[in-house]
Amino acid sequence: MKKSEYSAKSYKLMLGFQREELTSAIIYAYFATKVKDIKEREKLLKMSHDEASHANIWKQYTQTDVKPNMFKIWWYKLLLWVLGYTFVIKSLELNEYDGVAGLKQLEKEIPEVKKIIADELEHEKKLIEMLDEERLNYVGAMVLGLNDALVELTGTIAGLTFVLMNTTLIAMAGIITGIAATLSMAASNYLAERADGNPNALKASFYTGIAYLVTVVFLVMPYLLFTENLFVPALFCMIGIVVFLVFVFNYYIATVKSEKFWPKFTEMATISLSVALISFLIGWGAKMAFGIDVS
Repeated sequence: MKKSEYSAKSYKLMLGFQREELTSAIIYAYFATKVKDIKEREKLLKMSHDEASHANIWKQYTQTDVKPNMFKIWWYKLLLWVLGYTFVIKSLELNEYDGVAGLKQLEKEIPEVKKIIADELEHEKKLIEMLDEERLNYVGAMVLGLNDALVELTGTIAGLTFVLMNTTLIAMAGIITGIAATLSMAASNYLAERADGNPNALKASFYTGIAYLVTVVFLVMPYLLFTENLFVPALFCMIGIVVFLVFVFNYYIATVKSEKFWPKFTEMATISLSVALISFLIGWGAKMAFGIDVS
């Protein structure tokens, strides 16, 4: 087949699919080395072989050697390490779905596309079968810890900012409040899970506590880094961290649970920032009303 037989658009699509298939083949092969279940490992190796075969089909049409997307390979390795197997599998599932939608643009021109589409749909099905539902249960526990910490600590720290007007004092108050709230939240979740008959109540409460504590560290960090009189920049930095955490958290949840991202992100960001604003105004009002001066 000659390149000139296809439009520039079609040829560009083919090159993109060739690179994508080669990249996916490497990603699946890597994941196969990381799973313990033999059946899942075999599925991933079969999928890697299929993707490599698809790349060779595209090469016959493009007559060009392409390199895999090394950034994407590195990115998925990082995601596997940081966010876990379930998140990555769901991401790959979405990638397979998008690939099928793109392939249909060449279905009339390339005879092998129907077979490639059938393989991609089969891959999507296999990926869904691999989902670790137990991990999703612990995601729920982490949701509880992160969500509560974002709302409660954002409000508390914002409220204390103009009362104490000292980054060291604010950080100290935030740390004490955060650790106490972490223990309280973990204990409350343990009791709730036990009441619901969850045999893994202790583990779920541990995930809740860890998520809460990590959030506390992120929110207090600006007040530890800025000098004592720079409490306003520290506050704005904390607000930026809150938005970032809400973004990452909701992207994760939207991916693993196949939910829409923007409505969840907007709702959670609005709640967290509204609580921060209200608490800030309460703190300012309390300072004015009671004449508090800690200087």
